Amino acid sequence: MSKVLDNLLYSDSHEWVSVDGDVATVGISDYAQHALGSIVYVDVPEEGDEVTAGEEFGAVESVKAASDLISPVSGEVIEVNEALADEPGAINNDAFGAWIMKVRMSDPSEVEKLLDAAAYAKLCEE
Repeated sequence: MSKVLDNLLYSDSHEWVSVDGDVATVGISDYAQHALGSIVYVDVPEEGDEVTAGEEFGAVESVKAASDLISPVSGEVIEVNEALADEPGAINNDAFGAWIMKVRMSDPSEVEKLLDAAAYAKLCEE
């Protein structure tokens, strides 16, 4: 059973979001990293890039598959987790600790469309 943290929001494309004011920290869920298997590469956006909710912002590649990363929020990328370039497997070790990007949201109300932990856990069971 994958871990779902109560203090986070989730997208139906398996990204998690932690909100602090108008900044959203984004990563992929424990469910997603389990489904992908051993992660070998993470394609992250550049600082200063604009991301749009529901659109691709990068990709994760594992020994089994490649999967697009879909941004749960819109805004400007203000920080990326550079450590993932050298240690993509950090996501397998701690999906919630190994965040991918931080976004200054242009429309913080977008998070209202995301799933809470209970709704996300239910989605993962289906």
